[in-house]
Amino acid sequence: MDLASLRIETERLILRPPRVEDFDAYAAKMADAEATRFTGGQQVRSVAWRSFLASAGAWMIQGFSMFSVIEKASGRWLGRLGPWYPEGWPGTEVGWGLVRDAWGKGYAHEGSAAAIDWAFAHLGWSEVIHSIHPDNHASQALAKRLGSTCRGPGKLPAPYEASPIEIWGQTREQWQRRARP
Repeated sequence: MDLASLRIETERLILRPPRVEDFDAYAAKMADAEATRFTGGQQVRSVAWRSFLASAGAWMIQGFSMFSVIEKASGRWLGRLGPWYPEGWPGTEVGWGLVRDAWGKGYAHEGSAAAIDWAFAHLGWSEVIHSIHPDNHASQALAKRLGSTCRGPGKLPAPYEASPIEIWGQTREQWQRRARP
């Protein structure tokens, strides 16, 4: 797979692997306490750099990771979403995290639906999950809108093992049968 040419387009978004020019916006998002409340918490710039590189490295080693989400109209980096499956993870996840001023505009749904299509088509996954904090009602609503159901409590690997999560998910067959908007 040629990562430089990998690009998924939706009506309003471009999903592509991260590039170095995405880092400043990524670091700003990771410094935002509210935007990171349910995804491990704030990170100073040097730690954000390492987590940014972990995602880029996953593309090289695993052949997938979260996509950078680019707004077509402006070219602006809005966040990241997509497939995620690090060591010890509770399942093959499609997750999301956008900058706060992109919340409530349907971008996470639009991009996540495209990422789920891509994961099933290109990675051969039999299911997708979403690891969601029990208090993260916005992500629960998005998971429902995507057709996922709550499967109950789950556990993340260290150093996040103390963070409560619920596993939301669906099979490839459920995804393929769902009504498309």
